[in-house]
Amino acid sequence: MSRGGSLLRDLQQLPRFSDGWTFLYTDKVRIERDDSAIVLIDAEGQVPVPVAALSVLMLGPGVSITHAAMLALSEAGCSVVWCGEEGTRFYASGVGETRRASNLMAQAEAWASAKRRAEVVARMYRMRFAERLDPDLTLEQIRGMEGVRVREAYAKASRETGLPWSGRAYRRGDWGAADPVNRALSTANACLYGLCHAAIVSTGFSPALGFVHTGKMLSFVYDVSDLYKVEVTVPIAFKAAAMGTASLESNVRRLCRTAFHDERLLQRIVPDMQRALGLKADATLLVTHAPDDDAPGALWDPARGSVPGGKNFAEVEQAGEMREGREGHEGEVPPDSEGGVPF
Repeated sequence: MSRGGSLLRDLQQLPRFSDGWTFLYTDKVRIERDDSAIVLIDAEGQVPVPVAALSVLMLGPGVSITHAAMLALSEAGCSVVWCGEEGTRFYASGVGETRRASNLMAQAEAWASAKRRAEVVARMYRMRFAERLDPDLTLEQIRGMEGVRVREAYAKASRETGLPWSGRAYRRGDWGAADPVNRALSTANACLYGLCHAAIVSTGFSPALGFVHTGKMLSFVYDVSDLYKVEVTVPIAFKAAAMGTASLESNVRRLCRTAFHDERLLQRIVPDMQRALGLKADATLLVTHAPDDDAPGALWDPARGSVPGGKNFAEVEQAGEMREGREGHEGEVPPDSEGGVPF
């Protein structure tokens, strides 16, 4: 089973990420390859999973996975996340399916410019509001409004479920000490991080180059996730906690899967990233490049931006010298004088 009829799709094409369905969390199983799918095996039996319909696979404690299964996931463009029990910690992730760096370069250019970074930060904050904000508001004022928006979202969820809310509080080293709502929030956010991480990596962006958040390897994941938390994970956490503490984390994951589908998050994440970064949106989310993916790519050049790679420049230089010998040296400009580009 595969998208487009062939599991081994052209890796020069950015994936149609919206074709996939959310995530799958599993722990205490062995994962093997079964033709173009994977199969989850434990003492009670086995369950086949069509990887072409999966966006991110979350591997909890006690999972062993074969090399062949990882190959099947890679070929299908499924990102793999290694996480803690119940999806509450984020340890590592596998590489997505795009092999081009154009999105990463655009992200890095915006990140490295103080002016453009400020513009991205302002857009990402404004995107969290349903109403249009006054363009003259400062970043500090928008942050204050965001704090009010989040506080009101918690208060609304508390009223609707009848659960008390005293603020966000949890200790990483003592998971059970947190109240049910805080545990449910952490679990729901971890699921959302996995989904956003898969979208970021699969479309060639860097999860580390954040704009609002900074200094962490998942800073951009947190940036993108914050666009949806109030809308999705906050109400889910209160709803799951209201259902009781038995199987709390499992209930959260099931509610997340339903909400991610109903809110069409997979169809929204990539266009929202493009909008935030000021990039031209591609309705198909598909960009086709040259077929030779094994080529080393272009080489940076201070004058021309880039020059073709994969060439022996000693031979190019010798050919240039031969032409200069035939044409004479009249009008020659030394390389370190005006008009040259010293390197």
